[in-house]
Amino acid sequence: MKKEKMKYSGIGGQAVIEGIMMKSGDKYSVGVRKPDKKIEVSVNSCMNTSGKKGVLSFPIIRGVVSFIDSMVLGIKSLTYSASFFEDDDITEEPGKFDRFLEEKLGEKAESVLMGLVVAISVVISVALFMMLPLAIADLCKKYIPFITEAQVPIVEGLAKILIFIIYLLLISNMKDIKRTFMYHGAEHKCINCIETGHELNVENVRKASRYHKRCGTSFMFFVIFISIVFFIFVRSDNMIMRYLIRIALVPVIAGISYECIRWAGKYDNLLVSIISAPGKFIQKITTKEPTDDMIEVAIAAVEAVFNWREYLRENGIFVADPIDDKYVIDDEL
Repeated sequence: MKKEKMKYSGIGGQAVIEGIMMKSGDKYSVGVRKPDKKIEVSVNSCMNTSGKKGVLSFPIIRGVVSFIDSMVLGIKSLTYSASFFEDDDITEEPGKFDRFLEEKLGEKAESVLMGLVVAISVVISVALFMMLPLAIADLCKKYIPFITEAQVPIVEGLAKILIFIIYLLLISNMKDIKRTFMYHGAEHKCINCIETGHELNVENVRKASRYHKRCGTSFMFFVIFISIVFFIFVRSDNMIMRYLIRIALVPVIAGISYECIRWAGKYDNLLVSIISAPGKFIQKITTKEPTDDMIEVAIAAVEAVFNWREYLRENGIFVADPIDDKYVIDDEL
């Protein structure tokens, strides 16, 4: 049975190493298929960006906060999932930098290190998807006679799209990334299964679509597209100023992109379908069809933080209560 208009679920997630992270409200779970093939699900609390009040709830600002929070949560979840696959026979001594942080900051060392990782990730992303395309456009203007100053933003935009797609195609050929993209598909399928009014089980999830409007891939496309539009109108003849402007506008572009994907996730109409189409097309690269055991991990992660049965009942769909719990649940990461 499928209901025509389902209530917005708000659940989101991310693929990790041999598993899935799922977030709903102020809780998130990380489900991992361990080397012994058992599923372990860890549940912890997190910031509920959608429930923030005051300045942090303002459009665009809430997008920047949500973007940073999702990066921190993503790295933390990846680190947790990786811990199951470390070689127990190898014991590494803490490096000088790790010892320095522990000595100076104590319990805050992990938070500071996480902040540094996020900062480095942002810098690399800005350099790769903002600075490099502009450098390519400037070189084209310098050495190709028919490219004018007014055409530089167009060349820059084409370079951004090309770099983004090439980057995805290259990493998609890596064995571990392929499996991560399969888990990414399982994550989307679980959410789509619920949001189209079906009970969450392997059979129903397998039939669901692996493309979703609220995907991080779609967010990245919005970032690229909005930045292209921005820099067509926001220009400078000074080369240094052009680079500084791009750095300064990164939070604004991220905030607007968040608002776009948030709006697209809440509504279902022709306009939403049109603006979501490019992101869903790129998801052909970043999501793959999962195996049933991957779907089981995704289901376990969802059930740890989201009452999908109650959600379906609120939308007028009857579902029976579960008989038992077959997953190992750990309440701390």
